[in-house]
Amino acid sequence: MARLLIFGPGYTASRIGTAAESRGFSVERIGRAQLPDGDGVAAAIGRATHILSSVPPEGDGDPVLDRYADALAGAGAAWIGYLSSTGVYGDAQGAWVDESAPVGQGRRTARSAADQAWAALHPQVRIFRLPGIYGPGRSPLDRVRAGQAHRVDLPGQVFSRIHVDDIVGAVLASFDRRPPGLYNISDDRPVSQNRVVEAACALLGLAPPPLLPIEQAGLSPMARAFYAENRRVANGKAKRLLGWVPRYPDYRAGLAALLAEGA
Repeated sequence: MARLLIFGPGYTASRIGTAAESRGFSVERIGRAQLPDGDGVAAAIGRATHILSSVPPEGDGDPVLDRYADALAGAGAAWIGYLSSTGVYGDAQGAWVDESAPVGQGRRTARSAADQAWAALHPQVRIFRLPGIYGPGRSPLDRVRAGQAHRVDLPGQVFSRIHVDDIVGAVLASFDRRPPGLYNISDDRPVSQNRVVEAACALLGLAPPPLLPIEQAGLSPMARAFYAENRRVANGKAKRLLGWVPRYPDYRAGLAALLAEGA
């Protein structure tokens, strides 16, 4: 039987686990609180045919690799995956970036280090670099409804994003078409966050929030750091090698589907 071990069964990885179970996988989940169980985790690594980590860095290190790098490097699993971030590319000043672009230049140096450590760990590792994730319960529709959406006056600022179900689709496609390596998993249409917020407001029949200078938008430090980077993420490699095509190729399709589903 195929056995999937998931480190960090959060928003995205939980959906991957559920989808894998629907395909007949036995799925074992290990949260942060279970990481210190050395013997139990080592045994789970040993019996897994597929291993996925979605645990983000903690401080300067990766909590999974800090404890289990040797066990993972020696694992007999046919497939190992790590959910990383396109933040590793830093600010591209609006240019397109693919998997050959340099990493480690942006605000997420710990994530870049973890990304590279996982990539070097084992010949069967797949690194999935993800942009902003949205989906049921975590989308611009929810932020607009809650009065938490912003429009920031930064002409030329663009971002990529991805519906959570399309991440699931890419990971499952990687199970079937197995070339290891680095993969950007993003939709086909990078646009400004303002365009996305405006589309969400239009779907909900609400007026968009005011367009404000970033200094007046009341953003958290994390959100301000988000706006400090500007890039378009290319997804052609995943399409070519994994046979993956996003179900929601742009934000309009994704938001419309969420609204139709009542999400």
